[in-house]
Amino acid sequence: MASQNTDILLIGGGVMSVTLASLISQLDGSRSITLVEQAGQLGDESSEAWNNAGTGHAGYCELNYTPQQADGSIQTDRALAINERFEISLQFWSSLVERGLLPDPSHFIHNVPHLSWVQGKDACDFLRRRHAALQSHPLFGEMEFSEQPETLNNWLPLIMGSRPDNTPTAATKVAHGSDVNFGALTRLLGETLSKQANTDIRLGTRVTGLKRNGKGWRVTLKHLESGETTELTAGFVFIGAGGAALSLLQKAGVPEARGYGGFPVSGLWLACENESLALDHHAKVYSQAPVGAPPMSVPHLDTRFIDGKPALLFGPFAGFTTRFLKTGGILDLVKSVRGHNLRNLLDVAVANWPLTRYLIKEALSSRDARLDELNKFLPDHDPEQWHLRRAGQRVQIIKPNERNRGTLEFGTEVLNTEDRSLAALLGASPGASTCVSAMLDVIERCLPELVTGSHRQTLQTLIPSYGQSLLTDRSLLGDVRQMTVSTLGLNSKSSHPSKLTSERSVYS
Repeated sequence: MASQNTDILLIGGGVMSVTLASLISQLDGSRSITLVEQAGQLGDESSEAWNNAGTGHAGYCELNYTPQQADGSIQTDRALAINERFEISLQFWSSLVERGLLPDPSHFIHNVPHLSWVQGKDACDFLRRRHAALQSHPLFGEMEFSEQPETLNNWLPLIMGSRPDNTPTAATKVAHGSDVNFGALTRLLGETLSKQANTDIRLGTRVTGLKRNGKGWRVTLKHLESGETTELTAGFVFIGAGGAALSLLQKAGVPEARGYGGFPVSGLWLACENESLALDHHAKVYSQAPVGAPPMSVPHLDTRFIDGKPALLFGPFAGFTTRFLKTGGILDLVKSVRGHNLRNLLDVAVANWPLTRYLIKEALSSRDARLDELNKFLPDHDPEQWHLRRAGQRVQIIKPNERNRGTLEFGTEVLNTEDRSLAALLGASPGASTCVSAMLDVIERCLPELVTGSHRQTLQTLIPSYGQSLLTDRSLLGDVRQMTVSTLGLNSKSSHPSKLTSERSVYS
């Protein structure tokens, strides 16, 4: 068996791994990096455009990020934190565009305004108070609110067009919102990395063994087409394999993952590929989730740009699954059960039975039932123009709480070993939108030498707000936002959604 060495091993070819590789490569080009992905191309699972919402999650439109408290106040902490983290991603992408390491940003990002839209007196009152609470912060200073029919008809022409006037409606709007094709972004970053002498990208390759080797790791790789097996010794390992991360942590036997389990959730979209309709809508419009629905089931009607073409997506419709990856097996959930996580899995199964029942019911829903949900957004839709598309899989985290009982978490989490030789990303939303800040977290925890001295200066050039707070520094926020909106074409006054570029022309 051939044996090789690498400084950094990245398992999984999604946006997280290529972002980490890109950051490390910019900070220290002398380190050897190996990235392995079992699919035939990068970004083929959770990062692929049809497999996620494509929303540049910034807290502008996602109502579940701002829950109402018992006293009627609106909690804004999570929305503020997510917004600042997305601004970090925008800065990094802008810097790479300016350096010529990413092509014209229209290959992976488009300006699509972000709106929240609600119906009913109580919902309108909530949205009004949410707007007031958020707009007091500079990050959300450009958010608009309206209950006026004329304004709403202008913002939401397809949604408001034939709606009766007697139901109170309201909306908020942020004009510089974005639609991000994370699959295209992943492959574009991968193309840049593949041209660098220190980076080795191996597609169609699966990790079959992961064991400690002194201060590092001994990893067994299998090329799926040839069957060839290779042994690799790595100083640091990052697992960014989406739903497969849990099984790889279990394979590695790290004590930090004891008690962890996974709660898999599937998804479906209703898709309309009428380009004219998509451009007439030209917005991401989020509303309120049904009672008992998970955060990933917040209904939204989005203009998307996929393979260079505009489309409309509605959903997502969540369902229960036993697969941990879209290309996974039906026994993934069963195979993840261990003695150390069995009680936690049972705790969550009992405590969240209403959620599980809801997901099973959703999975069994008919196309007509899903079209009925779309009707609440688009009363005049043509059913013949809408078809079902399978979305990606998400594995939510099950972990022990302070009482050592299992709890279900709807978020992302970086887990690392005590010796900092291995790290993994677990969970889902807000996911890809915060990829840069999440991978900076990995670097700060496990490769802290890369954020000191001259490396820190490089990092602050790439991400001007690094080490500072956009929450408190209005001047810095203004400079940063002016740079990113201009560089990435997110200024609604200058963007031209009809001028599209197919991502295929860049890397095919």
